[in-house]
Amino acid sequence: MTILYVNGDSHAAAAEAAVPHAWAQDDGMYWGLGQQPHPDNERASFGCELANWLRAILYLDAQAGGSNSRIMRTTRDWVKQNKQDVSDLFVLIQWSTWERQEWWHDRTWWQVNASGIDQVPAELQDRYRQFVTDIDWIKCSEQAHRDIWQFHCELEQQGVRHLMFNGNSHFGNITQQQDWKATYMSPYSADQTYDSVLRRQGFCTVNADSWHFGQDAHCFWAEHVLQYIKDNQLLGPDEIPSY
Repeated sequence: MTILYVNGDSHAAAAEAAVPHAWAQDDGMYWGLGQQPHPDNERASFGCELANWLRAILYLDAQAGGSNSRIMRTTRDWVKQNKQDVSDLFVLIQWSTWERQEWWHDRTWWQVNASGIDQVPAELQDRYRQFVTDIDWIKCSEQAHRDIWQFHCELEQQGVRHLMFNGNSHFGNITQQQDWKATYMSPYSADQTYDSVLRRQGFCTVNADSWHFGQDAHCFWAEHVLQYIKDNQLLGPDEIPSY
């Protein structure tokens, strides 16, 4: 049976898709789950919908607010810990915005972005203010492109089948483009990001102040990804049930 491992930020975590929470701990009933996706949102996610289509076992490792560094770190850790299942594994990655970082402090990984509103410990506040002030979006994009290419090559070398796509950011400014074959859905195209495709299809965010989409959009994206997988033969015919 196929194991579908999904990682990303709030889009993959389906923040606000079913209930108005980003993290499980935002709901008092699930406080103990911390910054994992809320269970109701997980069930509404494109990852869960795709797993249902594939009759696969889902492992959702996404975190709202998570950086690409976190996505790569946690994916590497999971693959390493489950290397006995590589032959059955398919990894689906939704990339976050290029400027996000994670900082190790006091035995905790802190996820930060350039919004200027992240909550960090007092000892990190000066560093965070400087980070926001000094942000260079072009350099962030170039570094992300290098990091993701290296990550892709690692997965290839380990025989891990994978598919990646952009959430909001894209690599349209990159001049030295890589040949990702079919493992990356239009990385250099602004109109093929998750956000752009859904908006063009007429889906709206859950409210005017949100970047997040509802369950109907997640269902559409799952079918969109499934069709891409079929068209590019990323899974074997015996791994894609016929309906």
